[in-house]
Order: sequence, then C-alpha cells, then structure tokens
Amino acid sequence: MTATMRAVDIKGGSGPADALFIATDIPKPSPTGAQALVKVKAFGLNRMDLMQREGKYPVPKQAPKILGVEFSGVIESVGDKPEGFKVGDEVFGLAYGGAYAEYINVSTRMLVHKPKELSWEEAAGVPETWITALQAMYLVGEYQPGKSILWHAGASSVSIAGIQLARVDNASAVFATARQDEKCDFCVKELGATAAFNTSKSDWADEVLKATDGKGVDIIVDFVGADYLQSNLKAAAQDGKIVCLAAMSGTKVKDLDISAFVQKRVRVEGSTLRSRDEKYQGKLRDQLVEHALPKFQDKSLKIFVEKVFKFEEIVEAHKLMESNKTKGKIIVTID
Repeated sequence: MTATMRAVDIKGGSGPADALFIATDIPKPSPTGAQALVKVKAFGLNRMDLMQREGKYPVPKQAPKILGVEFSGVIESVGDKPEGFKVGDEVFGLAYGGAYAEYINVSTRMLVHKPKELSWEEAAGVPETWITALQAMYLVGEYQPGKSILWHAGASSVSIAGIQLARVDNASAVFATARQDEKCDFCVKELGATAAFNTSKSDWADEVLKATDGKGVDIIVDFVGADYLQSNLKAAAQDGKIVCLAAMSGTKVKDLDISAFVQKRVRVEGSTLRSRDEKYQGKLRDQLVEHALPKFQDKSLKIFVEKVFKFEEIVEAHKLMESNKTKGKIIVTID
C-alpha cells in the first residue's frame, strides 16, 4: 500500500488562491479505533477554506493542516472499532479538515451511507452545508412548523439548504436576501422562498415588515454581521431569534439601538460547527440522516451544484468562490 498521497498544500503556509498547489508526498493516514480511511471521490468548497488558506481562520486543534471539511468517497480501511461501516462502503461525511486530498481519515460517527440517488458530486456538497443549516434552524433557532424564517445571503449554499428545509417543514413564510436581482429570483423561483429582497436596492427590513403586516419574522439566520444587526433587530418579530453564523461585514457596530432586546424580547445567539466536539456533531449527523436524507432520495430537497472542477483546477475553484457569483456548491473531483 502506498505510504504517500496527493493533497492540496499552500506555498508558504498561507496566501492567495495562486499559492495552492498539489503536493505528491503527503503521508497517507491510517485509521484507528472508530475511524475509517476514505478514498476521496469529491470534496466541497466552503467559505472557511478561503479564510484558512489566508491564515485568518481559527483552525480547531484536532484538524490537520490540509484544507476541506466535506467529502464523498469509498471506505478503503477501518480501525478496530468501526461503528456501522465497513470496507467498500460508499459514504459522504464531515471532518475537522483534510478533505482536499486523495485519502482522508475520519470518525465513522461523522459518516453517512451514500444513497444511490446522489452522485459523488452532490453527496460531497451535503455535509457542512446542510448540517450547518439544520443546526442554525432547529438547534439554535428552535424552529417549529408554522414559524417564519429569513435567510440572509440567500444564494449561498447554507441558505439554499435552509430555504428548502423551511419550505418542506411547513414554515408560514420563508424570506431571503441577496445583493443581486438574479439571486433573489433564484431564491423564489428555484428554491421556493416566499419573497427575496435585494439589499443593495431597498431597506430589506422595511420590506420584511411590509410582507408580514408589521409582525416581523420569527427567526433570522445571518452571515453578514455588523452591517445587518440593526436591521435584523428591526425585522425580528416578538420573541424573535437571530442566529449569527459569521460576520462577513465585520464585528464592530456603532450607535446600536438595543431597544428590541427589551421591547420585542429578541434573542441574538452565535454558533459555530467546526469547533464543536464529535458528540455534538454526531447528533447533527443523525438529524441529517433522519430529517434530510429521505428527502434527498425522493427529490423534495435538491443539492445545487454550481460547478465541478478537477483536482488539478483547485486554484480556479477557489477563485470562483472568491467572485461571490455562485448559486450553489463548488465541487472538486479526484480521479
């Protein structure tokens, strides 16, 4: 068995997309305990990958230096305590890192058996994206059927998942925001959102209030941060919840009016996924299997893939993600 593998590395340890290259002498990992060694067929790109590449992401201590947290592939070997998986199983899964490689060592607690209805490319775009959406909506946002929800960055992969989850789980209304008319149209026509608002053209909070007869929205899932917090408070309903997953516009807010905290009893809560322990992530894996997997199989939930790149095109894949022009997952395949 070959002792080395190919994996994406970064010249100088961090840098721009052009610093990425494929190293050919990376040690091939070996599974122990409840781990499995998976021969990677495809992996998905995420915004955190760009930040990690630039040296701006707090990588968990248990993560390898190789980028990538979601993948699909075939189990090549297992440790001495695999949980429900065996050699030859077709799987997809979530990892703390290491997916940008020919092989990845991962806990079997974070693997899912790949159904035949999903391609390798589709399966690789599920774990990080859909688990994050499930976490934000159900665990943190405490969603129940009949509530209303708004997803910012509506054409981002997590919001694409979240809009669909809310629609199939009987939300009273599903709203989205984006900065382009094309993306707003996509949220409504392709994903089934009730309405989507272009934040570069109008006061989206006023639009939400108008669409809800002044009530506001029960749950808001936000990736933007500082620039949207005041409007989030304005658009939130009584006892509304604002779930903060990122701060793309920064973390400092000037002249913030916090009256909504008292008058509306609004709760703002931040959350992460990658830094969570395996037990927490495993519960979300189970929720994905129980709640979303059957709907992938019957096609009531759809995985949107924007573009598929070859392993050798990793630089181009990162540059496309940096362009902010995508509506769905960017996937890389390994021959």
